[in-house]
Amino acid sequence: MTGAPAPGRVALVLHSHMPYVEGQGTWPFGEEWLWEAIATSYLPLLELLDAGAPLTLSITPVLADQLEAPGALERCAAFLREVRPASHRLDIEAFEAVGDGAAAAEIARAAGQYAAALERLEALGGDLLGRLAPHAAWTSSATHAILPLLATDAGVRLQVEAGVASHRARFGDGWRGGFWLPECAHEPWLDVLLEEAGVHAACVELTGAFGAGDPRHLTPLRSPAGPLLVPIDRALIDVVWGAGGYPAGPAYRDDHRRTARDHRPWANDGSVYDPQRALARARADADDFAARCAARIAGGGLCTLAFDTELFGHHWHEGPAFLEAFVAACADRGVPLVGLDDALAEAAAEPWPDGLDAPTSWGQPPTLWTWSGPQVARFARDQRAAELRVVARGADVDVRTARALLAVQASDWAFLETRRLAGPYAVERLERHLGELEAALDGAPAPPSAPANLAPRLRLAALLEP
Repeated sequence: MTGAPAPGRVALVLHSHMPYVEGQGTWPFGEEWLWEAIATSYLPLLELLDAGAPLTLSITPVLADQLEAPGALERCAAFLREVRPASHRLDIEAFEAVGDGAAAAEIARAAGQYAAALERLEALGGDLLGRLAPHAAWTSSATHAILPLLATDAGVRLQVEAGVASHRARFGDGWRGGFWLPECAHEPWLDVLLEEAGVHAACVELTGAFGAGDPRHLTPLRSPAGPLLVPIDRALIDVVWGAGGYPAGPAYRDDHRRTARDHRPWANDGSVYDPQRALARARADADDFAARCAARIAGGGLCTLAFDTELFGHHWHEGPAFLEAFVAACADRGVPLVGLDDALAEAAAEPWPDGLDAPTSWGQPPTLWTWSGPQVARFARDQRAAELRVVARGADVDVRTARALLAVQASDWAFLETRRLAGPYAVERLERHLGELEAALDGAPAPPSAPANLAPRLRLAALLEP
């Protein structure tokens, strides 16, 4: 089915991020998160991007740090070669022992997907980051800090400028100023600091201000300080990502019901997972989503859809198939799917509205509560106190101390604690990094737990500015 191109445009941004887990433990939390994301999200996405899919890829510096860390991809390959085959085999035996041949067969099929991921990784010579480099359009702050919660301009500069410098060093001079605000957390006072660092565009969540589905989400906004602030279209994003979105459909693999060895042989409706049924549903949902996008931009405007890359594959098993089918459905329906940088180069922007000065994010609620509410008040307090101590050192700060501060500032620890997603791991990680910072400030030897490969290109100029 083909149709005349719609007058508007659609940009789909994939925000690729993983907290620093390389070398920070394994099961049930730690670097296996990264290995799983590589196998189920990043490798399938690379194939889609190499095929020419016009998607906008953001890679956080802290994810890039881990993908290029010495030995990291070798450990990932070992995980795929040794750990996953053994865990699948044990589950197959367990299901066969109770006479559940259908579940055993599904576990065996899923094992083949990990074997295929290993083949893809080995075909890249272990250089996944190098292969993603031509597609890496946007960057982010150094360790995914919630910028509006930082205590000082110097702290913001350190995070932003380190992120920009990291991106340019890794991916060349083709960066066009796109910057992913971690968690879409924004407050207008940040804009002048972003512009100083060369940031010309960022995505913001304004559903709380405009309301879901409001046409104002289709128009980029120009900050008085310079950057373009691009509203994401929450009404359409939630068709995929919201409660009851596509991944909740009965045919899709149940991401929550797991075996003792972390495999998922069941569908959402409780039946044994049927990959062909799920693939047919993914294609139908992708076409439905393309139709919704066509309707959304029928009157013009820029519909910006933003998702965590890890949703597609790591959390939603059929996500990569959905993305591939969505790209094809947009072409079939005449929906202009474009890179966000290209769209912004031609889009007309409106001035940032007067009175829109409250902090926003894509958290729930869309404030800073997820990272600073009562449940994580100590996280926010300790992070700000650490920043003030480091900034107060001025010219006496060394790279080790600044790197330890970056580890403390990561947004992930508060997020995991608020959502209760990782048991005590989030608290343990924050306390560990606070201890590493204390040792750095005191000139004591670095603990063995210190992230060895975090921010390897870090420079201190940002901390020394007034």
